[in-house]
Amino acid sequence: MTIKNTKMFSSSEGNVWKYVFEVPEGVTESVLYKYRSFEDRTVLCCSVQSGCPVKCTFCGAGNSFLRNLDANEIKEQVDFVFADKKIDSRKVNKLQIMFMSMGEPFLNYDNVELAIRDLNSAYKNAQLLVSTIAPDRKGDLERFIELSTEINKIGLQFSIHKPTDEERNKLIPYKNKLTLSQISEYGVKWFNATGRNPFCNYCVDGKNDTNGDFEKLRDLFPQEVFNFTFSVVCSKDETMKDAGFRNLDKINSFRQKFINIGYNTRTFDPHGQDDIGGGCGQLWYVQNYLLGKNTIGERK
Repeated sequence: MTIKNTKMFSSSEGNVWKYVFEVPEGVTESVLYKYRSFEDRTVLCCSVQSGCPVKCTFCGAGNSFLRNLDANEIKEQVDFVFADKKIDSRKVNKLQIMFMSMGEPFLNYDNVELAIRDLNSAYKNAQLLVSTIAPDRKGDLERFIELSTEINKIGLQFSIHKPTDEERNKLIPYKNKLTLSQISEYGVKWFNATGRNPFCNYCVDGKNDTNGDFEKLRDLFPQEVFNFTFSVVCSKDETMKDAGFRNLDKINSFRQKFINIGYNTRTFDPHGQDDIGGGCGQLWYVQNYLLGKNTIGERK
């Protein structure tokens, strides 16, 4: 096992845990969610890189990129957390392993594909869900379609967040990525190959939820193909519970526009994000390490 010096932080309401691991020349983390009970639904978000080169403006990991994780380091996160919490995956009614904590899966695709294959063998009832900004890497995107047709438990989610490329480029400044139209084209292609609906993840920030925004998204991402996840905006520091946009009524009002015309939607429950940084990008405990310190950063 390559992970070491593990630290675990529990959320105040007792259903979310953040695990931070040191690995050779890096640091990584996983976030575990329990819904009602582990047997009812267990979700584990694991990292694929130490730091991240994408530099999303809301994400604490964007301050630095250390290295890709290898396939074993990705799988070890899952093995460690399940063993620590004594989770018998065979008894979990809905088990989801998500590649969406730290790092961009398609910028480490070879290792992510190996990890997916290993996890599919080890946890046969797990859904394996990949969340991506969609880097423009045609070969890897084609390989992912092939992998997704081979393994029918693979899911796909695009981090959209804004209804236009101009606005999205400000939030996600990584240049070599698909446009929203190209994401839609690829999502349709993935859907046609797999028969499964890709998701668009859309963080509502109070400025991207107008009727005009709804119409742009409706026209870009047809409801017969795409599902939507609506969530709060992540924060890269500890101000979210005081200053972050947390108006779930506003989020659900925007979501209702999609429901009204037949979209399959869900709202991400933000519990655990206030006090331990449960959401993607809220990496409060690793930022000191990424900024050059030798130990896992403590909460300020």
